[in-house]
Amino acid sequence: MKQLIILSGKGGTGKTSITAAFAHLTAQSELAGKVILADADVDAANLELVLQPKLIEQQDFKGGKVAVINQNTCTSCGNCETVCRFDAINYADGLYVIDPIACDGCAACVYQCPTQSIAMQEQIAGKFYFSESRYGPLYHANLFPGQENSGKLVTLVKQRARLQALDENRELVIVDGPPGIGCPVISAVSGASLALIVAEPTVAGVHDMHRVLQTVKHFGVRAVVCINKADIYPSGADEIEAFCRESGIETVGKIPFDLTVASAMVAGEAVTAFRPESASSVAITQIWEKIIPSLINLESKVS
Repeated sequence: MKQLIILSGKGGTGKTSITAAFAHLTAQSELAGKVILADADVDAANLELVLQPKLIEQQDFKGGKVAVINQNTCTSCGNCETVCRFDAINYADGLYVIDPIACDGCAACVYQCPTQSIAMQEQIAGKFYFSESRYGPLYHANLFPGQENSGKLVTLVKQRARLQALDENRELVIVDGPPGIGCPVISAVSGASLALIVAEPTVAGVHDMHRVLQTVKHFGVRAVVCINKADIYPSGADEIEAFCRESGIETVGKIPFDLTVASAMVAGEAVTAFRPESASSVAITQIWEKIIPSLINLESKVS
């Protein structure tokens, strides 16, 4: 079983659109029924908006713990406020109260309280989902605003997708990864067979592509690059190709700027299903044919 993760150094590069197109193309090939999909971009999950899956399972995701004061036994001594380094404990209307957003979960106040009136309590930080899409099973999640531990939620999404793939002898897990280089990306890259980096030919896009390539290299995952909206700044696209060539990284394709992609998103469709003859669909199909068969040793191409 192989894992393909699709990453980008910054948001908005078209990563999810390409993931959805790959899901559609895979379902039209001999890999139909042999692929699991996962949306690991839990801070802004939107692959489901394109795949329009049917929800099968939903469960709470419990993140870190926050301090809670038992007002029945609290003597309002103020020791907790003194020891809190995050200004999460405030005195109002004769009571000490804890701001759950500001609380870092360090538990210093718990150990400082002389009446044992403070305890650490788990909080629901997000939701985990399992759905059935038109192109295969989809694992996805949603981290609530202001919550941490997105790396743990990413791990849960990937782990569940991987376990089903192993249990059912499926050949490929396609992961829509998070942007950037933080903890969610590190969690998502773990165990990947190949990373497809989606880059944009802009100053910010090139800079962030360098960073995500360094991150992937650090974890020993082979990477290839595709350039989205390659024709809006040809010099930038040439710079990306030159860098990849010098670094021994394969550039697997260029996708032109195409308003069909936006129309497909509005319609809730993968662009390759919405208008397969469009310039972007043709380019994405060529990229799919270049990396997927070689990844899992297929000889035939998409029908």
